This record gives sequence, C-alpha cells and structure tokens, in this order.
Amino acid sequence: MSSAPDVSDQRMPHRGSTRDRILVAYEDLLIESGERGATLDAVAARAGVSKGGLLYHFGSKDGLAGGFLKRLRDLAEVDVSVMRSAPAGVVDYFIRTSVNAGTELDRALIAAARLAQTSDPRASEILAAIRTLWLDVVIEAVGDPVAARAILLISDGLYYNSALMGMGAPDPADVSDEGLQKLIDMVERLSTIAHGDPDAG
Repeated sequence: MSSAPDVSDQRMPHRGSTRDRILVAYEDLLIESGERGATLDAVAARAGVSKGGLLYHFGSKDGLAGGFLKRLRDLAEVDVSVMRSAPAGVVDYFIRTSVNAGTELDRALIAAARLAQTSDPRASEILAAIRTLWLDVVIEAVGDPVAARAILLISDGLYYNSALMGMGAPDPADVSDEGLQKLIDMVERLSTIAHGDPDAG
C-alpha cells in the first residue's frame, strides 16, 4: 500500500540498528532475486555484517524469515492504526494507499509474496492475516461485509495494476489524485446503496 497521505513517519521503522539493516537487506534480496538468492551470505554482504553477526541476531535462515515476517506484521498494524484515524476516513485512506509507491510496507508485502511463492507457508499465512485485518477495518467503517469485500477487491486491483507498471506493463487505471477521488466517490456511493439509502446514486 502506498503512502499517498503523508504518513511516512508513522509507517516506517528506523533502519539504524544492525538487526533492521539485516532485515532490509533480506527484503531487498527477496524482491530482486527471490528466496534462493536471499542466502545468508548474500544477506550478510548486503547488510554490511559478517555471517556470524547475522546469525547472532537471527540464528538461522528460518529465524531470519521469521524476523522479516514479524516486521511485516508490525508495519501492517501501524498501517491499520493510521487508517483508523485518517482524517478523510478509512475508505479514502485505503483506496489512496492502494497504489504501490515503494514504501516500507509496499516493499515488505512484495518480498513476502516472493517468499510465499517458494518455500515458507508462514508468508502466505501472514499475508492472509493482513488482508483480514484490512477487511475487518473496512467492514467497521462501511457497516456492510459485501460492500467491504468489494472495496478490498478494488484495492487489490489498484495495487496489482501499479505493481505491474513497474514491470513495464501498460497502466489502464487513472491513479491521479482526480482519478482516485472519482473512484472513492463511486465506492462511497456503493457503500451508501448497500445501506439502503433511497437517495443514493
């Protein structure tokens, strides 16, 4: 999810510690090379630490993956906290941040998807848990599970489309501020219709 609203300070962890540098290096290598390329040696070299230093913090490659997934969960929980208190509301925030802008959370989600495609069922589980977390917040906001799921699927489409753009695919969606506002207005009308407002539409 992108950080279209200016929430970067609240959503990004500090990169100063050795542990954080190792996790970011692992994430970068997952994105660039997949799980096979994210070896302990490669991660240590990218993070600028010895392999022994890496193992001091995480113990094993499995421990490294677990640490990365915990970091992802933490980022998602911060995102949900910001979403709940967004000045323009949950739906506005959720749609506007459904464009991949390369934030810490965006990169962690992509890296986790790479991990899920290969070897670690925990990655699939945490990605599913994050989607459920988002869905629950949207349901609370709109009061209708069907409308909330539609909003989640719209968000998925925006995110998938913007991620493909980075791979050279054409962009059929309008993700300008004006385009996103039109989409948000439409989603809010659907939510109102779902509540049975005869004046909606």
